[in-house]
Amino acid sequence: MSHLPHISAIDDLLTVRDWLRYATTRFTAADLVFGHGTDAPLDEAAFLILSALHLPVDQLEPWLEARLTRDERSEIAGLIEARVTTRKPAPYLVNAAWIRGRKFYVDERVIVPRSYIGELLDDGLSAVIPDAEVVEQVLDLCTGSGCLAILAALAFPNASVDAVDISPDALDVAARNVGDYALADRVTLHKSDLLAGLGTRKYDLIISNPPYVTSEAVAAFPPEYQAEPELAHLGGEDGMDLVRRILRDAADYLTPGGVLVVEIGMGRETLETEYPDLPLLWLDTEQSEGEVFALGAEALGVRADD
Repeated sequence: MSHLPHISAIDDLLTVRDWLRYATTRFTAADLVFGHGTDAPLDEAAFLILSALHLPVDQLEPWLEARLTRDERSEIAGLIEARVTTRKPAPYLVNAAWIRGRKFYVDERVIVPRSYIGELLDDGLSAVIPDAEVVEQVLDLCTGSGCLAILAALAFPNASVDAVDISPDALDVAARNVGDYALADRVTLHKSDLLAGLGTRKYDLIISNPPYVTSEAVAAFPPEYQAEPELAHLGGEDGMDLVRRILRDAADYLTPGGVLVVEIGMGRETLETEYPDLPLLWLDTEQSEGEVFALGAEALGVRADD
């Protein structure tokens, strides 16, 4: 399929509606892969166009007939071209990702955030934490861009949050986001290989969205997923290598009555087969089933006198 020359698109397409149609056509024809905040060509087109125009990314209708300046049309044309030719996820092109209505800075040093734990934090993980006010110490393992640590700080107003990642690059991005949310006094970043560098700290809540993709799936990634740091995806042959380490060591870092919450993707069958005696509580969301589990400290062997 041939496409309009770049300059022709800028001259011929005048309104947001024009550019939305054009981008959707280009993305569909290019057979792009989605999943970094949007799931279809139309949604991706809307995200890029609204981001470029500094408009709310969840409000398309009011702007559809708005005519764009030539500079605006040129910027949008460049973003559409970049999405098609580079196959990079859209959030990298505009340095922005949204979780639960909140904007976070992202670039290629971190995975594009998209954790179901974000949704569960909306009500302070009420399924396993009866009172958000009493949570004082929270740990976010594999924090990446820092988004879950920030959402946790907002969900648990009396908590200090430690955010851990093995990647210095990821921690640099997280630091920017923590600063943007003015939470540097409550969110502390640590370079650590999971729990290894945390000493004797104890937490009322540990959350983690660790790498959990199988080696085979990582090897077959489309370009959009290859653009992200492999370190943030690769969970070993069956995807559960880091999850096993978290389960092995978490008891040493939980307070009595504390809770561990971990996202594991498609690993439920593997986990339940390997740990038949663990009373895993599955925390489903609007878009997921059996992808996030919770475990109380007692189930992990933490005693009240520890």
